[in-house]
Amino acid sequence: MSESDLFSQQQATDARNNAPLAARLRPETLSGYFGQQHLLGPKGPLRLMLDQKSLHSMILWGPPGVGKTTLARLLAQSEDCDFLSLSAVMAGIKEIREVVAKAKQNQAMRRRTVLFVDEVHRFNKSQQDAFLPYVEDGTFIFIGATTENPSFELNNALLSRARVYVLKSMSDDDLVTVLQRALSSELGFSGRYQAANEVLLALAKAADGDARTALNLLEIASQLTTDSIITMDVIATSLQNSFRRFDKGGDAFYDQISALHKSVRGSDPQGALYWFARMIDGGCDPLYIARRVVRMASEEIGNADPRALTLSLNAWDVQQRLGSPEGELAIAQAVSYLACAAKSNAVYMAYKQLLVSVAQQPSYEVPIHLRNAPTKLMTEMGHGEEYRYAHDEENAFAAGECYLPEEIKDSRFYYPVERGLEQKISEKLRYLDELNRASDRQRYSDGGNND
Repeated sequence: MSESDLFSQQQATDARNNAPLAARLRPETLSGYFGQQHLLGPKGPLRLMLDQKSLHSMILWGPPGVGKTTLARLLAQSEDCDFLSLSAVMAGIKEIREVVAKAKQNQAMRRRTVLFVDEVHRFNKSQQDAFLPYVEDGTFIFIGATTENPSFELNNALLSRARVYVLKSMSDDDLVTVLQRALSSELGFSGRYQAANEVLLALAKAADGDARTALNLLEIASQLTTDSIITMDVIATSLQNSFRRFDKGGDAFYDQISALHKSVRGSDPQGALYWFARMIDGGCDPLYIARRVVRMASEEIGNADPRALTLSLNAWDVQQRLGSPEGELAIAQAVSYLACAAKSNAVYMAYKQLLVSVAQQPSYEVPIHLRNAPTKLMTEMGHGEEYRYAHDEENAFAAGECYLPEEIKDSRFYYPVERGLEQKISEKLRYLDELNRASDRQRYSDGGNND
């Protein structure tokens, strides 16, 4: 080995030794890769792919710190592919052209290339489309990594050419194992520090499924300890910030909102309040939650308890007027009330049905008796003629009248449920239907607005 080679090797060794703990422990082979057994286990799809030597384009979807970049690099290595990487946050047209040119050179030399794009969801639709010709002609194998739902953030064209693999968060036990390896490994601390399992478990819980965060926290703790023992007191000092996995633009955000909404729908105030607290703890804007709560009041409770909408609006107003934490308590009150309230989605379903029906049906004209007649000409044209003013009728109800176009006069859209106030509404509507059927003054000759 030449002197220059020895010098380069020493430089690489020094660089690795000075790198952060998480970088030093990045596995060099698939055998050293920890976790994701549902993909890499004996019957996992990626294991079968490697056994068949059929590396293909893919999207690795998972939360931060679960090893997406490392896995992509090791997959490329396992099939002796040149590994090129781009960050969608940093890369521009120049960088994209450079990696394509390099991949074409490799192709000319009969060497395969893996192009890894980190945070691929950051590329716009046009940028994503730019990769398609090169994926199709085999210039490179495309591997994208994303923390966002690919079905929302990636082009259908790109998704159709790449398989999606979901990477899971690491369990607390898995993270404890990673931390133990870091303490004992030569690339880690080589036994210079010790920590009890309860200490490592506290770090694992703080990392919230993110191995990189767990290792970073361990490294911080090692720098704060005054001897070789990392104690709970040291951990408490190092955990100055929250590491909750919550991103207002990410999947965790929408999953937690979904959990809150479904807890309300399921009449579970415990779950509803829990997910509300989780979102607040994660940094969600309380005003955003307040807006969603108002939606829940209409969608899930509706006329079964109209007070739910008023209470939700009041909570929103309190948050706007007082801010946090006072406003958050008002929202919590609204959330718990909605969860306990009688449920009805009757209005919601009626509205959805009508949006579909109106879009599919002809544009029926307003019946002439319902038309406005503000001018003499309109009156002469018959607008409003024979309209029955309900207040002048017995019980303020024009029995036999119809307010739909004649073509759909018998249609029903709103079906109140037999719960809460809507039960009373249902009873009233049945009574009014009976009056309509019994009336000898039918709007349309073949029988009014009957069921």
